[in-house]
Amino acid sequence: MVTLVSSSQALYRLDSYAMMTGRQWRHVREFACMLALIFSCLYGSYLYGQDTPPNARAVVTKVQPQYPALAQRMSIKGSVKLEVVVEPDGSVKSLNTKGGHPVLAQAAQDAIRQWKWQAASHEIVESVEVRFNPH
Repeated sequence: MVTLVSSSQALYRLDSYAMMTGRQWRHVREFACMLALIFSCLYGSYLYGQDTPPNARAVVTKVQPQYPALAQRMSIKGSVKLEVVVEPDGSVKSLNTKGGHPVLAQAAQDAIRQWKWQAASHEIVESVEVRFNPH
């Protein structure tokens, strides 16, 4: 069934939405906020990369980074984000620092170069975050 609506009727309908009271708009905003909260709870970890991707390999050998003496004296804390290319045998082919304090970056790189991942048939790029805390 097709209903024909004149342009004046269509404008009236649009105008009725524009004339919603403050109380009605508050309910619309509350509903939108509730939907956003539900969406972020259900899909937030997926969108922000908290879940392990299905093609990620398990780390077999981890070496803890040495906290740099200069960073300890200066009470520098934080994290270093690295992008690591892992060869098929599980060793580190290359790595690239994506973020973090420069004083901490070298220590993180030195430790990650010693890590070993599970062997696989192809190389893969892994994202690694190394956290440093002076205490």
